[in-house]
Amino acid sequence: MKTPLPPRPVFLARQGYRSRRMIDLSRLLPVAGLFLFLLPLLHQTSGPVGTSATLVYLFSVWFGLIVVAGLLARRLSRVDEDGSDAGGDREGES
Repeated sequence: MKTPLPPRPVFLARQGYRSRRMIDLSRLLPVAGLFLFLLPLLHQTSGPVGTSATLVYLFSVWFGLIVVAGLLARRLSRVDEDGSDAGGDREGES
């Protein structure tokens, strides 16, 4: 007779949860960037906006996306170096 497996924990491990949320954020970043780049087109219908203001906005968004992507990459590489598994598989399960 097999012994029953211990019940799964109700809550996820904190490190695994955070690493999965970082991966989710990295997948959402291009969508957010596309929305932010297209935002001046929506604003243009309400009235004329200066070209210089639009260019400053676009380059600011571009720079912000680069910074956020760099921070995410650094954070995700640190998680990978620690050896934590982002897949969430438990050892011993088949």
